[in-house]
Amino acid sequence: MASLFSVDTNKSTKLDRYNTYIRKVNSGTKFIVASSKLLYRMTILIFALLICSFIVNHFLFISNNSNQHGRRLFSFGGGAGWEKKVRHSSIPKKTNGKVVLVTGAAGFVGSHCALALKKRGDGVIGIDNFNSYYDPSLKRARQELLAKHEIFIVEGDINDIDLVNKLFDIVPFTHVLHLAAQAGVRYAMENPLSYIHSNVNGFVNLLEIAKSANPQPAIVWASSSSVYGLNTKVPFSENDRTDQPASLYAATKKAGEEIAHTYNHIYGLSLTGLRFFTVYGPWGRPDMAYFFFTKDMIQGKPIKVYVSDKEVARDFTYIDDVVKGCLGAIDTAEKSTGSGGKKRGPAQLRVYNLGNTSPVSVKKLVAILENLLNIKAKKNMIKMPRNGDVPFTHANVSLAYRDFGYKPTTNLSSGLRKFVKWYLSYYGMQARTK
Repeated sequence: MASLFSVDTNKSTKLDRYNTYIRKVNSGTKFIVASSKLLYRMTILIFALLICSFIVNHFLFISNNSNQHGRRLFSFGGGAGWEKKVRHSSIPKKTNGKVVLVTGAAGFVGSHCALALKKRGDGVIGIDNFNSYYDPSLKRARQELLAKHEIFIVEGDINDIDLVNKLFDIVPFTHVLHLAAQAGVRYAMENPLSYIHSNVNGFVNLLEIAKSANPQPAIVWASSSSVYGLNTKVPFSENDRTDQPASLYAATKKAGEEIAHTYNHIYGLSLTGLRFFTVYGPWGRPDMAYFFFTKDMIQGKPIKVYVSDKEVARDFTYIDDVVKGCLGAIDTAEKSTGSGGKKRGPAQLRVYNLGNTSPVSVKKLVAILENLLNIKAKKNMIKMPRNGDVPFTHANVSLAYRDFGYKPTTNLSSGLRKFVKWYLSYYGMQARTK
């Protein structure tokens, strides 16, 4: 009996152990199943949250871009009022008047040319980005002056494809006077990329849009006397070497001339480049020597006068003479021969010097200002640094005279007298001048 009881007890113990084991297994299985379900639900939840986050961010991105695009459209032409101003400014006042887009219209040469075109009865639209290379308030003052003569300046960059396309959609331009550029030789050492952006990219963008216009406009654009670079043959003539630029500014203008040749050859655009020689006069640029010499002399500050092994002289050209040259180039520009980006025949390609033909030394410039301001300049004579400046410029303008009667009439003394009169009036100074 004892042995039988012992066997039964052993069986019962084993059965209990087995049942306990089964319960543990079942409990573990339930835990695993529960954990799996929880993990599955958490995965679904996380995945759903990620989808929601993506959707929200996607719509925020679209909304933000749409708002920016909408603001941009509104700023340059989303409204009927803006288009009305553009159309009104572009209407010629005379029969067979030209319709001209002037880039850089709030600049020195641009504002003078826009005003001259408008006064003679042409339709004019300006565009300018009002950058801060020099005091933007001077550009704003020019803008106000043009507005009084019903010339509207669109505030924007020529690199803005949508903006420039919009202008070409609204207005059938017969001509483009392209004067927008990053000016100055020395500034290239501080901000070289600005020259590429404006003088190369901006020019190409404008040509790309003009080539596809129907009809294509004739284009007159500002090159520079700087393209003559290290050329030693004087006076400078249009067929002289221009493959030795002394500055990045000069290199970008030379690049512009080669780009013009390309678009003329491929697309039939009529292109005329004008090589300006040291333009000066009222409403001029503050970064030019005659301007900051006047400012510093009035304020009693010393002026830096560069000296070199050779005489430092410039072919100073008065603004009114340059304007006559620009208008002469526009009036003699032949029509482009392309249509919708396709060339139909050979097109006109020209380049001209616009100078005064009478170089004047910087020392003489200072002497004239001393006489006009009745102030003795405090001169610091400094050796000309290697910053891209060239010591001497002298224009041969016989080609421009032959083709459109360009003939400068203002000498430096007369031109500076007009500039000083404007300077004192604009800055509200008491005249001590003779």
